[in-house]
Amino acid sequence: MKKLIYWMLALLAANSVSAQKFEGLAPTPPMGWNSWNTFQTAINEKMIMEIADALVSSGMKDAGYTYLVLDDGWMAMERDSLGNLVPDPKKFPHGLKAVVDYVHAKGLKFGLYNCAGTLTCAKYPGTRGYEYQDARNYAAWNIDYLKFDWCNTAGINAKEAYTTMSKALRTAGRPMIFSLCEWGVNKPWQWGEPVGQLWRTTEDIYQVFDSVHNQGSWDALSVMRIADLQDTLRKYAGPDHWNDPDMLEVGNGMTYAEDRTHFALWAMMAAPLIAGNDIRKMTAQTKAILTNKNIIAIDQDPLGIQGFKFTDRDSLQVWFKPLQQGDWAVCFINRSNHDTPVNFNWKQTPVEDNLYHYTLNNNIDYTLFDVWTGKSAGTTKKNLSAMLKSHDVLMFRLKK
Repeated sequence: MKKLIYWMLALLAANSVSAQKFEGLAPTPPMGWNSWNTFQTAINEKMIMEIADALVSSGMKDAGYTYLVLDDGWMAMERDSLGNLVPDPKKFPHGLKAVVDYVHAKGLKFGLYNCAGTLTCAKYPGTRGYEYQDARNYAAWNIDYLKFDWCNTAGINAKEAYTTMSKALRTAGRPMIFSLCEWGVNKPWQWGEPVGQLWRTTEDIYQVFDSVHNQGSWDALSVMRIADLQDTLRKYAGPDHWNDPDMLEVGNGMTYAEDRTHFALWAMMAAPLIAGNDIRKMTAQTKAILTNKNIIAIDQDPLGIQGFKFTDRDSLQVWFKPLQQGDWAVCFINRSNHDTPVNFNWKQTPVEDNLYHYTLNNNIDYTLFDVWTGKSAGTTKKNLSAMLKSHDVLMFRLKK
């Protein structure tokens, strides 16, 4: 009997070590806004408060974008005499807690940035060696989301570093989403599920459609190059543990068609939807993309299944994603630089998700619901035939 009790206690102890994150915070991919893509370190309390106002007034909050995440550059260049992080007094003259309270008063949640290394990517104080102290301060400031980067980490073990920070957050006691911004270097999808709610799978994104952008010592990736790297990772994603192909560049300089494709692809991949544009100044087209409730519903589908690339021929890709109640989402993407015809025979093309064992039933006439127009576009009884513009997307919800 004593031996049985011993092994039961050992099992409970092992479970407490392996599952230290706060559970249930991200049953669907997190949605919000982050300051980095547009502002980098040029941030201040007035701008953040204006963004909070805009999230509400634009309809972004109502569409699901609830996390306002302040990225690198919020802190002073040195810790105080007690080793605490200090908000930059010029950027945040009323302190960080005042900004957090303002954001919370808008019905939003507040996210903050730091780094697993000795310095952040912009050379501000990192967290290495201060994990528990920083976590206590984040909890005292009522932070809801921590983005944890991977710069200046020579000699540091990624799994150990992120696990330590995860345990520190748990010890601090305030539930917050933990975003592992590790760039996929050490395959966080293989060990990240008990540690955090999402993990980056690639290097940073840049506002280009299908190339790389040289940043000197490294290359930022385009929308399509990032999508190329997701094919083998879908088995690691699901409720409360998501692959993160990085933040959205919608509204940051690509064409309207490219923005549409970018947003559609991220929804198909069940990716976190973290906007990175200046929403105070966004166009009606950008707003229409980011707040499209039909596409957001596909991203936020409760099944939590990451979609898959079904075919890729002559730069025309077809993606499928199983949804709740037997529905499917489908995307046709023209990656080429010229208009391309789309022809798809629903009845004679077997579609099966071999990983999760969902099958598109060829005997059913699904309704084709165009997620962009919000209208029916016929059924799968008739073959799909269309001309798709360069870098653009056709996207449907197939309803039973």
